[in-house]
Amino acid sequence: MSEVKVNKISPRTACGTVTLGDSGDTFTVPCGVTISNAGTATGFGATGAVNWDTASIKTAGFTAASGNGYFCNTTSGAFTVALPAGAAGSIISVQDYDNTFDSNGLTINPNGSEKINGGTAGKGILLDTEGLGITFVYIDSTVGWRSVQSNEYAEEGQSYMVATGGAITCCGTDKIHTFTGPGTFTVCSVAAGSAAAANNLVSYLVVAGGASGMGKGAPDAYSSAGGGAGGFREVKSPSTPYTASPLDGYPSAPNRITVTATGYPITVGGGGAGVCGGTPVRRGNPGNDSIFSTITSAGGGGGGMGGTAPAVPVGAGLNGGSGGGGGASPTCAGISGLGGSGNTPPTTPAQGFDGGTGSNGWYTASGGGGGATTLGVNAVATPSPGAAEGGDGGAGGTTEIIASPVAYAGGGGGGSGYPGACGTAGSTGGTGGGGAGSNTGSGTAGGCNTGGGGGGAGGTSPTANGGAGGSGIVIIRYRYQN
Repeated sequence: MSEVKVNKISPRTACGTVTLGDSGDTFTVPCGVTISNAGTATGFGATGAVNWDTASIKTAGFTAASGNGYFCNTTSGAFTVALPAGAAGSIISVQDYDNTFDSNGLTINPNGSEKINGGTAGKGILLDTEGLGITFVYIDSTVGWRSVQSNEYAEEGQSYMVATGGAITCCGTDKIHTFTGPGTFTVCSVAAGSAAAANNLVSYLVVAGGASGMGKGAPDAYSSAGGGAGGFREVKSPSTPYTASPLDGYPSAPNRITVTATGYPITVGGGGAGVCGGTPVRRGNPGNDSIFSTITSAGGGGGGMGGTAPAVPVGAGLNGGSGGGGGASPTCAGISGLGGSGNTPPTTPAQGFDGGTGSNGWYTASGGGGGATTLGVNAVATPSPGAAEGGDGGAGGTTEIIASPVAYAGGGGGGSGYPGACGTAGSTGGTGGGGAGSNTGSGTAGGCNTGGGGGGAGGTSPTANGGAGGSGIVIIRYRYQN
């Protein structure tokens, strides 16, 4: 091997360029050699450049050398880095190796009475933020080592869930899949990275079909009750930023759904068909269940029909997600239709409430169907013609899962009136698609894809129909981007 020893290499002409070797050649700088600048020269050894030492991850105290960057692993415990004696332009960098500075901090101490960021002479600083990295440059004795660059980014690289199915909309960092009929929610791939557990736990709303209100028909032409709303079940994942209903079931672990890469068949329950009265039919048709994965919301319970017990039995409301209202009895015999039970079968939190009771008196009215958040209202009868009041439907639940507040699963209102004596006014359906009860004829249908119960029939007409129940809905929401 040839060796050339010189103290200086200069270009042949003033301000010329000296070229070392040819393109593709390699020059090896032995360990321990220092390359420095003189005057205002730039290039090798310029202030602001560090060489990161990836071959030796630091796990215990050490003294740093100018021009080097160090990855510091405090997993096993905190330790201290001693800075070298400062010289103008000296540079040191340190970086949290595995996001542990928040639990075991890294202390940086200056040499002797030197300063850091112009602070107290000889006083060190503690780096205790997860993922923190800092670069220090020595300026002069007034300021000492100055931190010129820092970062606190500690989040791991990650991916997000990818899925298809239903009508897809976006809201901020979330995607929303809405099913108004049967379909499949297909998870093509799941989220990965540090937030995978949270991002694979989806938010959902599952509302069943509402029940129909009951109709009225000769010879038992008395008012009939409103249908119960479909069951209302919701879970809000912590990774999706929206305001859920008061019925958010997240605190109960069995309600949570963490998806995998597979297809999830979706069932959207239809509403109960409207019914015209007449023996032996005594109750409206129940709604149908809605299903997503392990979550089933029960269809609403049908509303009961009024009668003259015992000759024409009074119809009690049916049980369901929310209970149907009870029919009226004009016999003054102390017999009236009871509201059906909600939250059947039981869930936590409750998926719906009981229906209201029908009245017992000569001028009659029937109870309202139960809603997702309140009971159906009991009917009121009076001894005076035209004063009976059907019970309002129970209120539904309001959620912002689709990015704006929408109510679902309101109960149907009860009908009012007796032949020759109408009730004062029709009852109101519960917020969330509940159909109104009538005092002049047929009840109003529940809202489509709300799970609202249908309204009960009333008035002086010998025949009238109960309102059909509203169909249900399934909505799934999850995070899909930063």
